[in-house]
Amino acid sequence: MKRIFDVVTSLLLFCILSPLFLILSLLILIVDGQAPIFVQRRIGKGGKPFHLFKFRTMRHSLTGKDFDAGNSSRITALGKFLRSTKLDELPQLLNVILGNMSLVGPRPEVKDWTRYYPEKWKVVHQVRPGITDYASLEFRKEEELLGKYDRPDEAYRDIILPQKLMLYIEYVNNRSFGGDLKILLKTIKTVWVK
Repeated sequence: MKRIFDVVTSLLLFCILSPLFLILSLLILIVDGQAPIFVQRRIGKGGKPFHLFKFRTMRHSLTGKDFDAGNSSRITALGKFLRSTKLDELPQLLNVILGNMSLVGPRPEVKDWTRYYPEKWKVVHQVRPGITDYASLEFRKEEELLGKYDRPDEAYRDIILPQKLMLYIEYVNNRSFGGDLKILLKTIKTVWVK
C-alpha cells in the first residue's frame, strides 16, 4: 500500500508541478549560471548507495566536499529561498518514482556520516529513506543551529546525528500508513502554513 501510494502521489505531483520544475530550473540556470539539478550519492535501503536529486542551492565547493556542516557561505540567494520553502527537495519525487526513496522515511545520509553509529544505521537502513520525516521537521533549521558551534562537524556527529538516529529508529519501529499521512500533513503545515 505504501509503495502504491508513493508512486501514484509522486507521479501526480510531478505532472502537476512540472511547470514549476521548468521555471525553477531556468531561474537557477539564469540567475546562478549553474546546472539546476544537483546529484549526490547517498546511502539507502539495505545500505546501498543511490543518486539523490535536488535543485542546486550552493556554489561549487573549492574543497571538493559535498557537505560542510554549518557552512552556509556557499548558499546562493535563490538557494536560500528554495531551502526555506523546501522546494529544493522537489526533484526527489523522481527518486520516489524510481524506487530509491519513499515520500516518508528517514532522511538518507552521505556515506561518511553512516560510518558513525553503524548498529543504529543498520536498523535505519531496513526501510527506504524518505523526503520527509519527524527528524526533518525537528531539525528544519539545522544549518542555523550548527552555525553556532565552533566545530560544526563535531557538533553534527556528536549532538545532531544521534538525535536524528533516535527519531529514525522510532519511525522504523512504529511505522504505519496512517503515521506517514500524519507526517506528510505536518510537513505541509510546517513548511507552507506559517
